[in-house]
Amino acid sequence: MKQKLAEPYAELLQQAEGLFTGERDPWANSANVAALVQEFLPDLNWAGFYFLRGGELIVGPFQGRIACARISLGQGVCGTAAQGRGTMIVPDVHQFPGHIVCDAASNSEIVVPLIAGSRLIGVLDLDSPSYGRFGPGDAQGLEALAGRLAASCDWRLAGIDGFGAD
Repeated sequence: MKQKLAEPYAELLQQAEGLFTGERDPWANSANVAALVQEFLPDLNWAGFYFLRGGELIVGPFQGRIACARISLGQGVCGTAAQGRGTMIVPDVHQFPGHIVCDAASNSEIVVPLIAGSRLIGVLDLDSPSYGRFGPGDAQGLEALAGRLAASCDWRLAGIDGFGAD
């Protein structure tokens, strides 16, 4: 039985489903998801993706200020979440060992791995200027969104590790 998503995630997921209808391109879908997340969720200063290419995370579509271009697996919040394949909520990024500062205005962060089948695709990363901005409801909603995005794309089109073009 599916658990009911809290607002605004139910509406966000419904909007994303509409965007994914008939569209399998990973870049188009992830760009629209980044914009949708930025539009729907309050108190964010960055929302976007890092994708696994060449054994590291490379910045993908996002909304916000200039981002770090590359993150090694196991480094920072994004790299740690990707390596562990689990959602990470960090209420105070300044207390996170090895935090990578891309925007000094960010004070909290949530990172959700994108997994297609058994393959790591990358991560969905959200930053906030507020401390403690993210909680379990955000994790649940963003995990549902990430899962739907992962299932909606033909990852062979993106050059993601493990997905060769046929």
